[in-house]
Amino acid sequence: MPRSRLLPVLAALAVPAALAAQAVPADSATHVATALPVATDSLAQAANAAAAANGVAINFVWTLVAGFLVMFMQLGFAMVETGFTRAKNAAHTVSMNFMVYGVAMMAYWAVGFAIQAGGLGPVGTLGQTAATATLTKAFSVTLGGHSWGLFGYSGFFLTGINYTAPVFAYFLFQMVFMDTTATIPTGALAERWKFASFVVFSLFIGGLIYPLYANWVWGGGWLSQLGSNLGLGHGHVDFAGSSVVHMTGGVIALVTAKMLGARRGKFGPDGKVNAIPGHNIPMALFGTFVLCFGWFGFNAGSTLAGGDLRIGVIATNTMLAGAAGSISAMLYMWTRYGKPDPSMLANGALAGLVGITAPCAFVTAPSAVLIGLVAGVLVCWSVFFIERTLRIDDPVGAISVHGVCGAWGVLALGLLADGTYGDGWNGVAGGVRGLFYGDAGQFAAQVIGTVTNLVVVGGVAALCWGITGLLVRGHRVAVADEEIGLDVPEVGALAYPDTTDISSAVVLASSSAHSLTGRKEAA
Repeated sequence: MPRSRLLPVLAALAVPAALAAQAVPADSATHVATALPVATDSLAQAANAAAAANGVAINFVWTLVAGFLVMFMQLGFAMVETGFTRAKNAAHTVSMNFMVYGVAMMAYWAVGFAIQAGGLGPVGTLGQTAATATLTKAFSVTLGGHSWGLFGYSGFFLTGINYTAPVFAYFLFQMVFMDTTATIPTGALAERWKFASFVVFSLFIGGLIYPLYANWVWGGGWLSQLGSNLGLGHGHVDFAGSSVVHMTGGVIALVTAKMLGARRGKFGPDGKVNAIPGHNIPMALFGTFVLCFGWFGFNAGSTLAGGDLRIGVIATNTMLAGAAGSISAMLYMWTRYGKPDPSMLANGALAGLVGITAPCAFVTAPSAVLIGLVAGVLVCWSVFFIERTLRIDDPVGAISVHGVCGAWGVLALGLLADGTYGDGWNGVAGGVRGLFYGDAGQFAAQVIGTVTNLVVVGGVAALCWGITGLLVRGHRVAVADEEIGLDVPEVGALAYPDTTDISSAVVLASSSAHSLTGRKEAA
């Protein structure tokens, strides 16, 4: 037979023979190993090595693409916040959303990442092992015979031994999460925040405030050790950031919005709350769609593993909760106030997404819908409570969407996690179970993490806010600038230079209204 025909025949015969060899019964294994010891071992090792390498490569691509999706969410935030604020401040608002990406990133690259992940250990899904791990330095204290991590200190500037592909990929993914936190206060403080103060304070968020709490939950810190050290479930669990990302940003926004004060005209002298409508509701709703799309990367990407088939559950739960949040917010506003209110439709969807971010991998589809439904109503109630009772002015509802619903998300995990996922999470055997599935300790850990966020993040944010004020000589723009709009005074360009429409300006009826020169005058 010609050689050209012989080779295909031999190859065809070799394939079933190889497949059969893989299914050899136990009592025949010795015979096969004796007959072809070197060849079998070599092929098996080569196959295993190739499979492992392919798995790591898939995880790399999955993690990076998910990070790219989360980065794209910055556009969504910019559109939502700009649409919900007035035309005279549009360039200022969108400029903060643009520059927070670069400013906070530099702080996170320089010091924040090391504080958060410096003691993380090996990033296993990206190919690191205990022997090749480079993020291995953490500061901890010993109390009650247990070690409690406080912060990391390896990976500054991504140099030295951390100049490796797994660490760089992990940094990219974690950085865009941090930047989501950093952009939340720009909405709550919009229309009266000095641009210089924004820049300096964003450095604090990226370099200290966010990384500290993130270390305690995701970097091997003490909140993650509540399970292994004290038997409280799996410790504080937050799959993709309801507390680490969203509640952190919401608490920062709460504290700083209270300290900065309300926009002129928001609260009348008689205590009345005045509505200050945004100038472009369609832009805000389009931005919400962008965020809904990016959230698939936010939640499903947090597996850091494209081979983890749980991503199907995570993505579907994410979608369901967002839809449920928009529906419950619509029904709440429609029945209580007579109209569905487009701004609340958007915030309801975002509330559902924030709420499902922590428990997305651990709950059933009906539970995901329930979490979204509660979040949609909760955000509506919270917006009015913060505005009317706490007297805090939040132009876009960021405190309610991210802070309140972020807290709801981690507590919902402590109630509804069903134990089908999370074996080995934070070093604790067995799946993650909430209170309704038999683990009261898990709910306790979730409560501890939530209270810690409110107290510590709030306190550190207040301290950093005070330091920022000293450095830039105050946080608030001049009265005249606030009245005419911040576009030209703060960033030097009008968002809409071809229009003379001033319908977005607040008309102050108070006798103590200020003129554009800053002098008090009668209304």
